[in-house]
Amino acid sequence: MSYKTDLGRVIGLGAANEGVHEWFSGRVLSVALVPLTLLFLWVVGPLIGEDHSAVVAAFQNPFKAIVVILFLLVVFKHLADGLKEILLDYVHGKATLTISLVATRLICYFFGAAGAFAVAKIAFAG
Repeated sequence: MSYKTDLGRVIGLGAANEGVHEWFSGRVLSVALVPLTLLFLWVVGPLIGEDHSAVVAAFQNPFKAIVVILFLLVVFKHLADGLKEILLDYVHGKATLTISLVATRLICYFFGAAGAFAVAKIAFAG
């Protein structure tokens, strides 16, 4: 028996007992992606069709490298969270769901880290 009221039991808790955290973090990532996408296009857009040395010179600018790294990390985190919601809705087997969730999270984080590493390597090593 619980001494909490019905309202006290449900405040902050959704169906998965995680409350508004996932909803709010999704909104924060979405809002963060708006300026990051514009900055990413501003940084990378002029580099399309340029030679290797121009791209290396551009990414050796710390601001441009940081913008691209932040964009990649936020995009892949947002992708991982979105895929999690899709998998939770449409995959019904417990083992399949667990494997799918772990695999998609690892793949998204791997590609985000690989992209950030590639930009950092260009920025530092040339």
